[in-house]
Amino acid sequence: MSKKHLLVLFGGQSSEHEVSCRSAVTIIGAVDTDKYEMMLVGITKEGHWVKVDSVDQIKDGSWRQSQVSAVLSPDASQGGVWLMETGMPVFWKVDVAFPVLHGLWGEDGTIQGVFELAKIPYVGCGVLASAVSMDKVYTKLIVDRLGIRQAAYEVVTRDQVNKEEKMAEAVAQVEAKLPYPVFIKPSRAGSSCGVSKAENRDQLINGLKLAAEHDRKILVEETIVGREVECAVLGGSDVRASGVGEILAAAQFYDYDAKYNNAESKTVVNAEMEEESREEIRRNAVAIFKAVDGWGLSRVDFFLQADGQIVFNEINTLPGFTSISMYPMLWEARGLALKPLVERLIQTAFVRE
Repeated sequence: MSKKHLLVLFGGQSSEHEVSCRSAVTIIGAVDTDKYEMMLVGITKEGHWVKVDSVDQIKDGSWRQSQVSAVLSPDASQGGVWLMETGMPVFWKVDVAFPVLHGLWGEDGTIQGVFELAKIPYVGCGVLASAVSMDKVYTKLIVDRLGIRQAAYEVVTRDQVNKEEKMAEAVAQVEAKLPYPVFIKPSRAGSSCGVSKAENRDQLINGLKLAAEHDRKILVEETIVGREVECAVLGGSDVRASGVGEILAAAQFYDYDAKYNNAESKTVVNAEMEEESREEIRRNAVAIFKAVDGWGLSRVDFFLQADGQIVFNEINTLPGFTSISMYPMLWEARGLALKPLVERLIQTAFVRE
């Protein structure tokens, strides 16, 4: 039987570029090479698409110097990648794509739209689910309708932050509804990039300015005190939830540096809690995944408060696959190892409804 052509796309222009590269190394190593012939395409931080020859090039970063440009054709009659080598362009037909892209222009529905135009099956959530889940404000609106508890919030725009008189109005708007301390988050940034905590007005102003560097829409949330727990979901029309893991952050909160650069941050794949709480988290994870029209995979994050109350935090439609990422660890703890997990994810691409 001939091998299917699998396009693995990684890197990207978002602030999570480096994490994407690490995730790609893990996923590529887990692909069944008896079933798939892989084409590796990296997207530089500047947005240049290039053919990558090996995992070693991803590990050492030399892939960014590739002289072979890659163009994903949106033409549905082609369904593949043109490689711009010396001489005539070379076409590579794609049977299925695995976009290992985190954050903007990868996890937000944009690349998913290109795959839809090209009629190329792809791993992960579709255009709608990716877009609304990437946007924390719109995720809030959807979860509000489910009746699942989440942090109280206010929305501020970059336009308000950049104009002195409007900044004063924005601060008053936040202070009227939310007590300090508050968390400030860019609505569409991932891996906690641009996130800060404010204990007072000055810190709020600085936090709004920082968030405005990452997005035009900013979410300001009440502080929820509780354990940070996560649940992985997997599947298409038949969605499964993993067990519940816990984040033990080394920093004050689980920001980008604490996630990827601080060895003191730890993950527990079978967090201790009442079984009733565990099942509620698993039910809520599936309900939220379905409500955003999810497909394939997501990781859904919650807080578990001391009184047992469960508070939704966020959903990630393309969670990390680095060596310390929770998503694959949660499934391995349920008996689904990395290689069959990757194969199952690829298979969900072919049966998308």
